Amino acid sequence: MSSAESEPTLQIIREPSVYLVGRQVVDEEALSAFLADHEVDRWTTDTEVAGEKIVETAGRVCYMSFAKPRPGGNRAYIRHILEVGHGSVLEHAVYNLLITGVSRSLTHELIRHRAGFGYSQLSQRFVDESEAEFVEPEVIAEDPELHAIWLESVRASQSAYRALADRLAEKFRSLDDRTLRRKKAREAARSVLPNATETKIFVTANARALRHFIEMRGDAAADVEIRRLAIAVLERMQSESPNLFGDYTIVDVPEGGRAVATPHRKV
Repeated sequence: MSSAESEPTLQIIREPSVYLVGRQVVDEEALSAFLADHEVDRWTTDTEVAGEKIVETAGRVCYMSFAKPRPGGNRAYIRHILEVGHGSVLEHAVYNLLITGVSRSLTHELIRHRAGFGYSQLSQRFVDESEAEFVEPEVIAEDPELHAIWLESVRASQSAYRALADRLAEKFRSLDDRTLRRKKAREAARSVLPNATETKIFVTANARALRHFIEMRGDAAADVEIRRLAIAVLERMQSESPNLFGDYTIVDVPEGGRAVATPHRKV
């Protein structure tokens, strides 16, 4: 994923990583108690994915349709939800994603997605960025002259950060609190770091919000880096929950790269 350049301390990243670190579970005892209290003798669904079962349960509550399920199982049920645009029930399925290998430019766009999202991002005030990694745009990386210009700029920024952090730490040496001294130095020194600086961000989102993100940022007109992330998120979610995300396809775009398409937009 990362490749070292001539200076061993400078690491360049060109692909994001997406880790699904949290998912819901269904309390089967509580669900069974609810069904019994409402005289539903038996109801089963054919999915073992908690998020998909929660979505179906929420949808069936709206019409109390547990006793008369449609044929086709959970997949058909969710497909019908997508077809009719009953997207609110998708908000009950929640996932926790840990995203790395992305730039600060990308996270500036990512955090514009507010409804249905929660974020916790690496703090440059507390974390030393002297050995930070950097995300290089593919269009620059594939051109030797552009790559050389980019590399020179990034190295200069990293060198300036190190020098500033050291001198600012000395400037604040009178502070007894070591943590405060480092924080004040780093919060000022970070001002010279470029948008290309790699960051890590913990994202919690519901299925409806994730679908909106995938559609908006996976579009051919989206920024190239965040489009790559949207596709990586989609691939991870299709593996986790094919019934909630299986309607998407990944297509090649004429100008290069890939994009996302679905017949059920803006559910």
